[in-house]
Amino acid sequence: MAVTIKDVAKKANVSISTVSRVLSDSPKISEKTKKHVRKVIEELGYHANLNARSLVQQTTKTIGVIMKHSASEAVHTTFIPEVLRGISYVCNKYEYSIRLSTGESEEDLFQDVLKMVNGKQVDGVLVLYSKKDDPVVDYLIQSQIPFVILGKPTKDVNKIAYVDNDNIHAAMDATQYLIKLGHKRIAFIGDDKKYEVTNARLAGFQQSLLANQLEICDEYIKNINYNYDEGVQVIHELMSLPVPPTAMVLTDDLNALIVLSALSKIGLKVPEDVSVICFNNSTISRVSNPRLTSVDIQIFQLGYEAAKTVIEQINEPNALKKSLIIPTKIVERDSCKKMIP
Repeated sequence: MAVTIKDVAKKANVSISTVSRVLSDSPKISEKTKKHVRKVIEELGYHANLNARSLVQQTTKTIGVIMKHSASEAVHTTFIPEVLRGISYVCNKYEYSIRLSTGESEEDLFQDVLKMVNGKQVDGVLVLYSKKDDPVVDYLIQSQIPFVILGKPTKDVNKIAYVDNDNIHAAMDATQYLIKLGHKRIAFIGDDKKYEVTNARLAGFQQSLLANQLEICDEYIKNINYNYDEGVQVIHELMSLPVPPTAMVLTDDLNALIVLSALSKIGLKVPEDVSVICFNNSTISRVSNPRLTSVDIQIFQLGYEAAKTVIEQINEPNALKKSLIIPTKIVERDSCKKMIP
């Protein structure tokens, strides 16, 4: 016969409601009691009936996850798989499922959000990007469903919960790293300009140049949207300039990999001819040739904290909206070289 919640309550010498609160990790239950009840649950081999509990509590125990790319494109980035790993870790701990957006266009994604929320398919939503005039965020605010943005909101900052890095400061650090190596002609290659993270990192790059009395050259500022042909064209444009850059800051390590290939195609080596520093510090950074110096933005931790924050909102709907800034650090490898005077 299957073990029931009553069996757990009886052996733990607590009420059924206490066991239920332990299962939902309620902050109203002390850590001592949680530890005791969880030990009994493990000893008895109890498995919660999630469907029944959801019906009683009128919840879905599901988090909606909205990606800035379609599902088919997102898996090819270095960011999404790792951030989903962080989200999944937390959701597994709190017995939540994940519902991924599947739209192929921005309109499809918006309609997907409408289905999630209006159809009561999810208890909360994670938006894995931030951009200006986003109808998804506007709708989530109106619907009053718990949600968290991964990235700094472009408006209503004090009213929206978000988890992010200090991208301006991180880009300043990356640029300063190259300047300390003696580089004065530094290019910036971002990804999609409509997202806040790209613009924040560009701002940090420019601030670092100004702080070091270096000129901001518009010809040195480019964008690649994870496209090899775009990367080849960008590198051709940069390295064909009368005074080409000696170093580059890239906002994504997948784009950095494209740049490495494009530079090799025209006979230039990293770091002998051009130094490269990128963001993300994913597996790509560690196994590329040369291995990439990268800003570690702690992608797993971003996903972990975002999921934890939205679940806290679901469990405590009257709690204050909060923001978290995840620290970054530069991981030095082989793609940057000191300039010889």
